[in-house]
Amino acid sequence: MRILGIDPGLRTTGFGVLDTDGPRLRYVASGVIQTSAADQGNLPARLKLLFDGIGELNARYQPDVAAVEIVFVNVNPKATLLLGQARGACVTALVARDLPVAEYTALQMKLAVAGHGKAAKAQVQLMVQRLLQLPAVPRPDAADALGLAIAHAHAGGLIERLQAAGLARTTSSMYRGGR
Repeated sequence: MRILGIDPGLRTTGFGVLDTDGPRLRYVASGVIQTSAADQGNLPARLKLLFDGIGELNARYQPDVAAVEIVFVNVNPKATLLLGQARGACVTALVARDLPVAEYTALQMKLAVAGHGKAAKAQVQLMVQRLLQLPAVPRPDAADALGLAIAHAHAGGLIERLQAAGLARTTSSMYRGGR
């Protein structure tokens, strides 16, 4: 199975692509989508860059599923709303291409990668490097995206089995086929 991890951000959206074969994880690619090419005051243009960038990733890597970070509400409501719009552009780009989307919180990703939900960015980066046997530490946004893909590799099958049995929440935890 090929997993595309997405760490949404309005300025920088991280992505990471992994192949899984049972418990084995194989790094395919990672990087970021930058919206700095657009006028910073032109929100629709920046959202289009994200939408188009996710579409290009889908076409290039042809993932089977995507794992996207759930937005948290922070102290600044304006920043939260902008991040939510960036996340919405990413999720919309994925479901418009009929890609299943699983959602994980930062806490869930950090638990899966570093063993505790309060792990610092540097800890996540080092653990992603170690788990995927990368020659260098990935940049923070890409490391978070790879961490989301790792979290889905570990938990995704269980979540799908629980949903099939009617024991897991389906709304706001998994989007399928444009739902």
